[in-house]
Amino acid sequence: MKQMQEEHFDPMSHLVPISLYVTIWAALMVFTGITVFAATVELGVFNIVVALLIATIKGTLVVLFFMHLRYSTKLTMVTVVAAIFFLIILFSLSMTDYLTRAWSTSLR
Repeated sequence: MKQMQEEHFDPMSHLVPISLYVTIWAALMVFTGITVFAATVELGVFNIVVALLIATIKGTLVVLFFMHLRYSTKLTMVTVVAAIFFLIILFSLSMTDYLTRAWSTSLR
C-alpha cells in the first residue's frame, strides 16, 4: 500500500534575490512617474481609464512580488482570483445602478 505524502509549505522554499525587489521597486517608481505625467495630459474620458490601468499594474506588482503571491500555493491564488471576480461583480452591479438612475427620473 502506498502512503500518501503531505505537501508542506515551507516559507523559506523560495529565496528571492534583493535585485528582484530593487527592480520591482524601480518599476513602481517609473509607473508612479507615468501616473504623474498622465495626470497632466488631457485625455478626456480616458483619463480615468489610464489612471486605473496604471494603478492595476502597480497593484499587481505589489501583490505578486512584495506579498509573495507568485510563490504561494494554488489555493491562495484561487482565493485571490475569486476575490477579484466578486469585486468585478460588485462594481458591475453598482455601475448598472448608477447608469440607470436617469431612467427613473425621466419617467416622472
